[in-house]
Amino acid sequence: MEAVAMFRAAAMVMLLALSFSACQGQLSPTFYAETCPDALSTIRTSVRSAIARERRMAASLIRLHFHDCFVQGCDASILLEDSPSITSERFVPQNNNSVRGFEVIDQAKSAVENVCPGVVSCADILAVAARDASEYVGGPLWTVNLGRRDSTTASPSLATRDLPRFTDGLQRLIDLFETKGLNERDMVALSGSHTIGQARCATFRGRIYSNDSDIDAGFAATRRRNCPATDGDGNLAPLDLVTPNSFDNNYFRNLLQRRGLLQSDQVLFSGGSSDSIVNEYSRNPSTFSSDFASAMVKMGDIEPLTGSAGIIRRICSRVN
Repeated sequence: MEAVAMFRAAAMVMLLALSFSACQGQLSPTFYAETCPDALSTIRTSVRSAIARERRMAASLIRLHFHDCFVQGCDASILLEDSPSITSERFVPQNNNSVRGFEVIDQAKSAVENVCPGVVSCADILAVAARDASEYVGGPLWTVNLGRRDSTTASPSLATRDLPRFTDGLQRLIDLFETKGLNERDMVALSGSHTIGQARCATFRGRIYSNDSDIDAGFAATRRRNCPATDGDGNLAPLDLVTPNSFDNNYFRNLLQRRGLLQSDQVLFSGGSSDSIVNEYSRNPSTFSSDFASAMVKMGDIEPLTGSAGIIRRICSRVN
């Protein structure tokens, strides 16, 4: 009898464990197929409309997803505004006057709430918006895994620690990405998103006035025209001078010519371990495109809240 009882107890423990695992949930491309079948098309409409109004928004939405996933995982913590219980991540050095596109996510969320209220997370909207942004400007398309839930907390301290800075060296970048489960090739591919978008003068002033050997003199002179040595912090310059509004591999070709705008760009081709990857991507746009898509999927899977963890925020900027 004791053996039977022990067997039944063990079976019950196993059943509970399986039930718990099922409740935790897994990300899936079809997560909303039954509960909100129009979610993806609704998000897509909002994203395409926003980028049609401002081409730069494509880069901003990709970056917003990246800066979310690197802090607490892909949980939409970056969208939370300051409140009595929340200190926002928006104002850490890597985000302040830099991350943007919040209003586009808000508009997409509002549109989705009108279709199926309380179902689709802000974290998933961020992930889908990044994919749709890439496609709109000629970049790769990938299948987005869905089922993330939203955090009830934000962490400026983790954001300060875990987000890359424009002054970071190669090893620092490699280490940061490795802590998130992304290898050096993933890091270089994701850096290629700088084929679109713009940077503020304050982030590249030191590089264009340095007279270092790792920057093309003509390129530096061109960039100095709109970035004075002591003023104009907010003046913008395209990260890719050649095709700033198209997702292609010119970013890597620029690096070969020492025309990376940010220091953290040029270190990818500076005699280090990533030189060969940059060379490969500069020659093979299809390889870059494929690797970028794969890296975006991996990044989107960083520590999601699933199952009963987290919440579905009704408004992305605040906890319900």
